[in-house]
Amino acid sequence: MGKEIERKYLVKGDDWRRLAKGVPYRQGYLSTVKERTVRVRTIGEKGYLTIKGVTVGATRSEYEYEIPVAEADEILTNLCEKPLIEKNRYKIVAGPVTWEIDEFFGDNQGLIVAEVELKDEGQKIDLPPWIGEEVTGKPEYFNSNLTKHPFTTWKK
Repeated sequence: MGKEIERKYLVKGDDWRRLAKGVPYRQGYLSTVKERTVRVRTIGEKGYLTIKGVTVGATRSEYEYEIPVAEADEILTNLCEKPLIEKNRYKIVAGPVTWEIDEFFGDNQGLIVAEVELKDEGQKIDLPPWIGEEVTGKPEYFNSNLTKHPFTTWKK
């Protein structure tokens, strides 16, 4: 069974920008119920279907399959909940881990989060200076919830 163990943080400042080049992502959801999410995404010229189980702590089941990009685009346009998630992802290697920073656009403009995948929940990591508040357990920061409640609609 595939497992995903990740921690999520808000990003502060702009120092991280010089460390990587962003890659455009476009994604949408076919199911966003608590027990499972089913996501379709394009990354450049590739398409993916991902199924994730319920999150317990920082861990959940995850299965991902490559699909034809043309089919991914059709599913995103015709079947996924709106608004779609539009973002650039930046990957920054820092010691034994790779940080994935997502800079959101569209209805989630202004939100920037960093995720790091771990080998186990107890793994110790050094936080770069551009890492801010941890939001791992906060559902409003799940991409699937950003479709239902986009960042630009949050009360500041």
